[in-house]
Amino acid sequence: MRTIRILPTAAAVAAFAVATGCAFGQATPDDPGEGAANRWEFSLAGYVYVVPDAPDYLQPTLTADRDRLHLEARYNYEDVDTASAWVGYTFSGGDTLTFEVTPMLGGVFGNTTGIAPGFELTLGCRGLELYSEGEYVFDTSDSSGSFFYSWSELTFAAVDWLRFGVVAQRTRVYQTDLDIQRGLLVGISLEHLDLTFHAFNPGGEDQTLVFAARVSW
Repeated sequence: MRTIRILPTAAAVAAFAVATGCAFGQATPDDPGEGAANRWEFSLAGYVYVVPDAPDYLQPTLTADRDRLHLEARYNYEDVDTASAWVGYTFSGGDTLTFEVTPMLGGVFGNTTGIAPGFELTLGCRGLELYSEGEYVFDTSDSSGSFFYSWSELTFAAVDWLRFGVVAQRTRVYQTDLDIQRGLLVGISLEHLDLTFHAFNPGGEDQTLVFAARVSW
């Protein structure tokens, strides 16, 4: 079995800081003020997967944030016809190099049933952004179904509304010959709407296309 290389490690964080010439400096936590802290913020995202030799499917994700509390619901993420519900706590700070990390705990139910610790991580500096999310599902009905899922992006924003970069994922929702799929992405941001196109394994027999739309309010 090949070694699983998880992107958001201390080495990856350090490499990101060195490559961008950024440093955390004084880690100053966000202070949104009393009004902002009591305001809920929501987002709804839909990912349409166009998979070779398998049915296409939609993977929706709904998030709700209030101050540092983070709530999230996913469907078709850990498995088809499977939902998961999450609760997390967000830490953020930094100066030139900013960070936001959210440790989470989730419950998974449907075709796959289990408990899942997870995380979401964002690092940003000078137009570069590293985003990564991961979870380990402990399958309570079949231990052989336990699995580490991950999605990571490294992007550069040439202008405020346009970004491009690379993406990698590890999933068991559909099967390919690759344990970790890699690809390219391009995204557009328009006010509260984000549109992103991903091409995994471009040009290969396992090429998978992912069209994503996210609205926030």
